[in-house]
Amino acid sequence: MPRPTLVIQLSEAERQQLESWRRAGKTEKRMVPRMQIVELSAQGLSSRQIASRLGLRRPTVLKWRQRFSERRLDGLHDAPRSGPPRRYTSQTERRILAKLDEPPPPGRGSWNGALLAQALGDVSADQVWAVLRRHGIHLQRRRSWCVSTDPEFARKAADIVGLYLDPPLGAVVLSVDEKPAIQVLERAQGWLRLPNGEALKGFGHEYKRHGTTTLFAALEVLSGQVFTVHYHRRRRREFLDFMNGLVAAYPGLELHAIVDNLSTHKPKHDRWLARHPNVHIHYTPTHASWLNQIECWFSILGRQALRGASFTSVEQLRHAIDDFVASYNQTATPFEWTKREVKQVPLKQRYADLSN
Repeated sequence: MPRPTLVIQLSEAERQQLESWRRAGKTEKRMVPRMQIVELSAQGLSSRQIASRLGLRRPTVLKWRQRFSERRLDGLHDAPRSGPPRRYTSQTERRILAKLDEPPPPGRGSWNGALLAQALGDVSADQVWAVLRRHGIHLQRRRSWCVSTDPEFARKAADIVGLYLDPPLGAVVLSVDEKPAIQVLERAQGWLRLPNGEALKGFGHEYKRHGTTTLFAALEVLSGQVFTVHYHRRRRREFLDFMNGLVAAYPGLELHAIVDNLSTHKPKHDRWLARHPNVHIHYTPTHASWLNQIECWFSILGRQALRGASFTSVEQLRHAIDDFVASYNQTATPFEWTKREVKQVPLKQRYADLSN
């Protein structure tokens, strides 16, 4: 007995929706023949006629006519599929992160994706890298840190920050430190002619050493001016000589010097301080020399005057530094200290936290 022909009638809203899908640029290509099947069915064509006109198999036409009859426009979309079962679960992710806390195989300095996959056995290297990217873990990146364990961190940090934000009236606040063993390097410099005709300025990888020099520097916090002196060594006598120069440069004024915890800065019985009651020494917390603003200036000196430069003698290097200091002081401006709260933050166990 032949199957009765399935009659399809479209409402005006359904016709408008089909036309909207046809005109939309984001409609999936697979939807086009399905919409044509429904529209031709509404015109009274049989399944054989529709299949012949659209170049489709008759079972395909019957399938989408039946789907539309049962679910209307929603039936033209693909049925939800569960897909293949998940190969990796959250437990796999925890295993990968936990493996990072274990030492790498003998002879290896650190883990990488292939080693982790090999150690786990049932996890691919691609999945290992995907998990590491998701957590922002870079195995080959190496960071350094310096955590202050000073029990008086809060008091010392507050003392120095207070000098920056609210210096004593009528006093001079100086950030003092030394840059030891600056190497005098003679490099082969010049212009290199490239095959395309352009010229590139640079220097060779070989160099010749001509000794070292030590630079003592003091940064006046309120003005940004820098006072420097060159020495051959970095001892207590050089430090006191430099401090005598600062006292002479600010006669009769109260001086507040911010220094780090180097042994030459803090003897047990300081007769020099007893002879200079107008000088007050403020020590940064242990492993917190970043609180001393002179370190910022040393960075500027290295980038703008020393990096890549060539010198043939200690005297030439010292003259170059003096020229830079003179030029810098002409337009010197103070560093603006904006960090009002300085905290003693301990290290965190990153991988252990992620694997829990």
